[in-house]
Amino acid sequence: MITEVIFDIESQKLFSEVENNDPAKLGVSIVSAYIREVNENQEEVSGEMKSFWEDELDGLWPILLSAKRVIGFNTLKFDVPVLTPYAPPGTLAKLPHLDIMQHVRNALGHSLSLATLGENTLGRGKTDVGTNAVIYWKSHDPESLAKLKFYCEADVALTRDLYDYGVKNKLLKYVDTWNNPQTFAVDFSYPKEVVDASRQIGLF
Repeated sequence: MITEVIFDIESQKLFSEVENNDPAKLGVSIVSAYIREVNENQEEVSGEMKSFWEDELDGLWPILLSAKRVIGFNTLKFDVPVLTPYAPPGTLAKLPHLDIMQHVRNALGHSLSLATLGENTLGRGKTDVGTNAVIYWKSHDPESLAKLKFYCEADVALTRDLYDYGVKNKLLKYVDTWNNPQTFAVDFSYPKEVVDASRQIGLF
């Protein structure tokens, strides 16, 4: 079996509220993570969603460090820098990241949003917007925090399903500037040594 973690974070502040657009100053409100086992064909065998508030992040690091792949959307430019002040030194840099946004940029030369890819590839988009997530955190009442957790977990589920579609179909879908449906190729397969190692573990 291969352990994967799909994750997303929400911040306490907007970029307009911090100096120099520094993501490290945004603060973490919540991190949601879907922890799962997949077989050598990258098919899910078991999975569980967990969420961590700012004061619970110590429970996140062992989960991330146990993964053969840590999957997210725009995580290398946003989530990782926001999380870095909280993490033990060097933890995040050593993780085996797969950032779907990085694959988008490599294929197309520009970015696409998670909502756009979700709507065109899966037929569904995001449940809310990031600016509302900051408002929910600042409100901090039970109803607002429940909305924040639901939103973050929904983004993780959307990222997971988009990744799984790419694994199975080797492509993702979008609509171009002229409103024409388009696809681009992705390769989310594992290196042979990871698959071989999972087979060896399965023998014992």
